[in-house]
Amino acid sequence: MARTTKKAAAGKGATRKLFVLDTNVLMHDPSSLFRFEEHDIFLPMMTLEELDNHKKGASEIARNARQASRMLDELLAGDDSSIDNGIELTAPSGKLATGRLFLQTQAIGNELPTALPASKVDNHILSVVIHLQKQFAQRPVILVSKDINMRIKARALDLLAEDYFNDKVLEDTDILYSGSLALPDNFWDKHGKGMESWKQEGRTYYKLSGPMCPQFLINQFVWMEKDGLYAQVIEAAGKKATLETLIDYTHPKNAVWGITARNREQNFALNLLMNPEIDFVTLLGQAGTGKTLLTLAAGLAQTLEKKTFSEIIMTRATVPVGDDIGFLPGSEEEKMAPWMGALEDNLEVLAHTDDNSPYGGDWGKAATNDILRAKIKIKSLNFMRGRTFIKKFLIIDEAQNLTPKQMKTLITRAGPGTKVICLGNIAQIDTPYLTEGSSGLTYVVDRFKGWPHSGHITLQRGERSRLADHAADVL
Repeated sequence: MARTTKKAAAGKGATRKLFVLDTNVLMHDPSSLFRFEEHDIFLPMMTLEELDNHKKGASEIARNARQASRMLDELLAGDDSSIDNGIELTAPSGKLATGRLFLQTQAIGNELPTALPASKVDNHILSVVIHLQKQFAQRPVILVSKDINMRIKARALDLLAEDYFNDKVLEDTDILYSGSLALPDNFWDKHGKGMESWKQEGRTYYKLSGPMCPQFLINQFVWMEKDGLYAQVIEAAGKKATLETLIDYTHPKNAVWGITARNREQNFALNLLMNPEIDFVTLLGQAGTGKTLLTLAAGLAQTLEKKTFSEIIMTRATVPVGDDIGFLPGSEEEKMAPWMGALEDNLEVLAHTDDNSPYGGDWGKAATNDILRAKIKIKSLNFMRGRTFIKKFLIIDEAQNLTPKQMKTLITRAGPGTKVICLGNIAQIDTPYLTEGSSGLTYVVDRFKGWPHSGHITLQRGERSRLADHAADVL
């Protein structure tokens, strides 16, 4: 290892960096070995030990640890050269990476200040970084870790340390696709020339062209408060676009399971949720914006009234994500009940009955509750692999706590006739090492935008109560 790296530092590889990977990087993204382009990677022995310690179990972390171990085994088996010379990554990575992978092959003495115990895993890895920095003074040696405290300690010891950025969808979530666009007051002046307009089945359509049309994405909502225009982009090609006016779900005659939209974004959301041509919906918004209530109302209307779906399946990320849900008594649904408080609260609103009707009162409410619960199944994420859902209304709550890989696992469960709805607030992430930029919810919003059978809306206004709104602003 030493001979090869010194030679590289002296020659044309002098600018190559040497990245030392912490265990959490491999457990977060096993393919991270191929994400450092022309630079070299160093794996301390403690990183391999930690991988071994975390490989047992059915959690996402355990699966990733096993996958990382398998990848390392394949790399070592496919390289005939000495480990000391480093493993060439060009061929195994499909030319994504052109650097080399080095493993710690010799004991490294304690290089730490006396105040830091060498027995701790993190400190042992820091000791390796200090050793490499001294050994290759002309070459940048950088620790890569998802652990904030590990990076703080490294910087306190005057070492270079970075987060693992490769899985970030966006650097700044302020530029995340919101699903709607306000049109300027002069929109018709610039786009009205040669416009075609017609009516069909109660909807108005506008076929127009102009400078804003290239910005439009299919199923994006456009609106102009002054003219009362609320429309959805149904076609977008170059400088031409077709707009379709919306169903007004703010009006009581269009109520969905007794629920009407209270603001513009809720109206947009119900247009997505009730549209049979849209298979995948993402709803973002802070607590109290109505994500779960609108989704359940739309699900019940399409399951019990329109019979579009056979049942509603609701799941959510239990934190810690994917770990065993515990030795709680009862069935899978009963074990998940403590996590489903939001479902219970919203069902109370949706199971309303008229007290003056012969079916009202306590008996009517109990019967309505039983009917609704019979159509709503609660499932744990742990048992989703390998399943296929046919004609189901699948709701994934608290989706911000899922990784992109977990999100892919869930969405690919959808069979014919299934609609998937992801709900979440990316400002409330509880999963370790997951950020707003790397959340699975951010990932799917960005990747699905513009697909003809998906839609997204970011809900802006809270509708719980004046107390909740004020608390959200001032606390």
